[in-house]
Amino acid sequence: MSLKFVAEIRDPIHGYIKVTRQERDLIDSVYIQRLRRIHQLAGAYLVYPGGVHTRFEHVIGTMHVAGQIGQTVASTSGLHDEDVEELRLAALLHDVGHGPFSHLFEEVLSERGDLTHEDLSQRIVTESSIADILRSNGFQPAKISELCVGKSKGHPFLNQVITGGLSADMMDYLLRDTYFTGVEYGKVDIQRVIDSLDVNTDGYMMLERASLYAFEALLIARYEMFKAVYFHRTVRAAELMLAHAMILADEELHLTEISRIDRILRLTDEVVLQQLADLEPRNPDLKMAKKLATSYMQRRLVKCVFERVVQRKDRTIQRMVSKKKFRRELALDIARSAGVKPSDIYVDVPNTPSVPYAYERQTFKSITLFSNSGYGGRRKIETVPVGDLPLVGSIAGFMDIVRVYTFPEHRKRVVQAVETIFGKEDLMSRISI
Repeated sequence: MSLKFVAEIRDPIHGYIKVTRQERDLIDSVYIQRLRRIHQLAGAYLVYPGGVHTRFEHVIGTMHVAGQIGQTVASTSGLHDEDVEELRLAALLHDVGHGPFSHLFEEVLSERGDLTHEDLSQRIVTESSIADILRSNGFQPAKISELCVGKSKGHPFLNQVITGGLSADMMDYLLRDTYFTGVEYGKVDIQRVIDSLDVNTDGYMMLERASLYAFEALLIARYEMFKAVYFHRTVRAAELMLAHAMILADEELHLTEISRIDRILRLTDEVVLQQLADLEPRNPDLKMAKKLATSYMQRRLVKCVFERVVQRKDRTIQRMVSKKKFRRELALDIARSAGVKPSDIYVDVPNTPSVPYAYERQTFKSITLFSNSGYGGRRKIETVPVGDLPLVGSIAGFMDIVRVYTFPEHRKRVVQAVETIFGKEDLMSRISI
């Protein structure tokens, strides 16, 4: 199998990444180039100064890893060069719909409706100049748009490469986020995982049992990155402020008004941040949005005054604690007790499980393993629940971290209010209501 490469990109994670002509055409498009101006980790650079890498590098790295996986399983899965190229193109386009500050914009979209960045990715692939580039190179935009968000109707394992628990996406971002933030948790031997992948007769991905240790290291690395980076209390303080500012200013700035897909081109980190800081404070919402954006730019962040960790394997608890109603009622109770405005209280919980998840935020529940029995080359294949893996069972599921933030000037009163409220009732009793 050999794709025709026409250029190389030097990447600090994967070395030289080779690209085909059609991939280069897409990379040079305004929609992929826009990703240079969207931070991969939103506001994490305020805590980890090196974490200024962007979605642009990530999608190119994901394309490279997806191609490696495709070539590894090509002989047993029946993939041809064109199939591998489609997989690479889908990986390159999988984040093209991200808004400013990456997943933070998702929180704004969820407040205004049911739109997701995956929906925007599909629209860009089918409605923009991206579609023209794909057609001119002999590819079907509709087919690529489905695969780039893990909804392909073809081989199931192709979707797994893009969005599953063994995805190229996760393999790239763990290494990349680790490198740029300077932490040590994500230094995982992904090549061992890639080389040990195969496809079973049902068309799903499976891993050689002898490489299980490398896969476990991948899961543990994401768990550690979740705690140390993705849901770091100060990182989330900055992100809460930005998300809230965008929600408050949405009607003024029309951030989520994307009737024409080319409107997304204006949605980049610095442009939106400056728009927020330049708001005319004509009403309380715009005044608060401006204050939050300005404080973010000056790194004057809200302070965490309460934190409670609840480890649960049952998604029901996570759903309860993540509900808007729960957050709003708790914020209102604290505000009343502290004598501050509800808008001065921020209740935060994670929106993703603490171990790798599949598409649409679903937990990665099981993995299919294979091993050669040694008798006539026969394979033994079994599906194992992730929670049963020796090193992962204790962390499988959701780590619910409930935090309360407020502005520095209200810190003392809010601390006293939180102590009063949670001195009377346990957090779990409130959740179970």
